[in-house]
Amino acid sequence: MALFQHPAFDNHEHVAFHQDPVSGLRAIIAVHNTNLGPSLGGCRMYPYATDDEAITDVLRLAKGMTYKAALANLPMGGGKSVIIGNTHTDKSPAMMRAMGAFVESLGGRYIVAEDSGIAVSDVHLMAENTQYAGGLNAKFTYEGEPSDGNPAPSTAYGTFVGLKAAVDFALGKDLSELTVAIQGVGQVGYRLAQHLHNAGAKLIIADTHEPAVAKAQLEFGAQVVDIKSIHAVECDVFAPCALGASINPDTIDDIKAKVIAGAANNQLLTEELGQVLHDKGIIYAPDYVINAAGIIDIHHQQVDSTPDNMKSHIEMIGSTLTQIFELAQAQQLGTNVIANQLAETKFAK
Repeated sequence: MALFQHPAFDNHEHVAFHQDPVSGLRAIIAVHNTNLGPSLGGCRMYPYATDDEAITDVLRLAKGMTYKAALANLPMGGGKSVIIGNTHTDKSPAMMRAMGAFVESLGGRYIVAEDSGIAVSDVHLMAENTQYAGGLNAKFTYEGEPSDGNPAPSTAYGTFVGLKAAVDFALGKDLSELTVAIQGVGQVGYRLAQHLHNAGAKLIIADTHEPAVAKAQLEFGAQVVDIKSIHAVECDVFAPCALGASINPDTIDDIKAKVIAGAANNQLLTEELGQVLHDKGIIYAPDYVINAAGIIDIHHQQVDSTPDNMKSHIEMIGSTLTQIFELAQAQQLGTNVIANQLAETKFAK
């Protein structure tokens, strides 16, 4: 399929492909929009079944970053990168260094950071060959502790704040009264589970990585279900924290939760599904709004800031979501439509 006719292509400014036969690197970088500043976005490593799956993912993720940065009131644009491969068996230091050289070739239009399948240590290896790497020199966390540069704790906290705002709006209940189903307990999903467990919520979890499941089950007393069926369990909140498109025509009618609030990117397979959720009476927290704390973290590490300032900025996610929920209710539109409209007024020229 030609790139410009690809369903996920949306006036992206730059899309680059790179293969390094020595390290085995096969990667794609997509820059969506730089009207507000250089594009920032994590690098994801995943064993995509086809090249088209990888292209679709990187295009959608880059666009989401543009909208995410805009609604988080950050002076940056949206970009993303993907590496085709299994993070547990294919990744090597040579591959990470080759990825750094690929990032450097874009001359600063794209700033790389960690994402699913890529650790901060991997980005440090990339940084040996590029000056355009973010999230490496973190000074603090939102709690004031020293940081290793991993924004996942902030992302999880922001998702927790956003989930609570959604619950307050839709259900008016305390978290200790709720059951939350978390799809994916990786770096962010596990930490979200920790926040919810500490707040007294009952947890249902699923993940394809068995050690992650075992750890969350042991520490939080969580019920474990299959990754393919967790969307359909009886619960108050469904929290997608794995890969995207978990809300699609095959799953949407089975969702029993009244709130969908999770950290995964691109949770809706198509934008039209946001209206379907609204019509079904399900409050959906738009993914790029609720999971924005990671890039908020990276921004605050790069400027003259404090843990309190960063925490306050992250907690604005809750008020932004409440504004979106109220507008969606008043206009009888999907929350994703409202969020898109608000973001586009900020980054469009």
